[in-house]
Amino acid sequence: MNKKQHHKKKDIRLGKNGVKLLFIGGCLIFNFGLLAAARYFPAFAEFYAKYIYPLWVNTLGRFMSLFPVSVVEILLYLLIIYILIGFFRILIFKKDGRLRQLGRGMLTFLVFASALFASYTINCGINYYRHTFAEEAGLEIKERSVDELIALCEKLTARVNTYSESIVRNKHGLCVLETDTGERAVEAMHAVSEEFSALAGYYPRPKGLIVSQILSYQQLTGIYSPFTIEANYNRQMTSYNIPFTMCHELSHLRGFMREDEANFIAYAACLASDDVDFNYSGALTGWIYATNALYKIDPEAYSGIYEQLSEEVLTDLQANNDFWDSYEGTISKVANQVNDSYLKANQQTDGVMSYNRMVDLMLAYEDKGDVQ
Repeated sequence: MNKKQHHKKKDIRLGKNGVKLLFIGGCLIFNFGLLAAARYFPAFAEFYAKYIYPLWVNTLGRFMSLFPVSVVEILLYLLIIYILIGFFRILIFKKDGRLRQLGRGMLTFLVFASALFASYTINCGINYYRHTFAEEAGLEIKERSVDELIALCEKLTARVNTYSESIVRNKHGLCVLETDTGERAVEAMHAVSEEFSALAGYYPRPKGLIVSQILSYQQLTGIYSPFTIEANYNRQMTSYNIPFTMCHELSHLRGFMREDEANFIAYAACLASDDVDFNYSGALTGWIYATNALYKIDPEAYSGIYEQLSEEVLTDLQANNDFWDSYEGTISKVANQVNDSYLKANQQTDGVMSYNRMVDLMLAYEDKGDVQ
């Protein structure tokens, strides 16, 4: 009598933890592969910035614009609540159960972090390796004389004083913005795109954070969210900062991620606007960058230009200094160091000092002769 031997098949299913580990590994390969391709093959980064990234802006960006509040801010609060609930759930288990739950929780966190990294890569990281805005716009960056810098500072001083005469001020003499600033920021970006075609495209309304103290304690005027493709700004800060900041964050939606370029684009957009609030915001912020650069090389010339500012402008500048001074502390120092490291990691080797290169772009812009 022949007996059939039956062999039990092995269960080769991965299980939930196996699937999570595969997802994490896949995300890492995907992200580092794309970033390496962008770094070592500039043509890929340029193609992606011009033809692929705009697809995300026109889909996810448009969808997120349907919400009147910052989606990324709300998601942040929900994430904090989720983590707190998970922490308390772990506490109710016995010792052995706690370790098991902690392991599961850490794995879930890594899955979430991997997804965020992927979102960052496709909506931000690759764009750091594209052509610079100066190259796209035909702006010539070269060595400049002190006289050229002084001339720029004098022009900006005259513009700031002129614009200041037309803006609305409150009883304390501070700049007050009219309503619908977000819509006017979008209009300003469309206006500057007529001069620089690389800036043409869809722009959602920038959104002020509900709890803007999050940015104030970090000494930040605004932030671009690559996870939701939103331009967010600090509602607390001195009003004259807001138009410039809105345009700065919106410039990232055109794939220009470098901070010095985003600053210049915001400057040009504010000057291109038909709105005096934006003209004042752009000219005054540009004045600050240019005169700070001048102070380092010729303090005496700086003092002479500073004395030419009207009392109304000085009131805004003092209020701005007082505001940021009130939030200085350990958090702001740590945030500044983190920001510095982030910029250096993304090809901005001067770190936070890269913001000052905006002056070179402003000087090149003056050469074009189209500045108001």
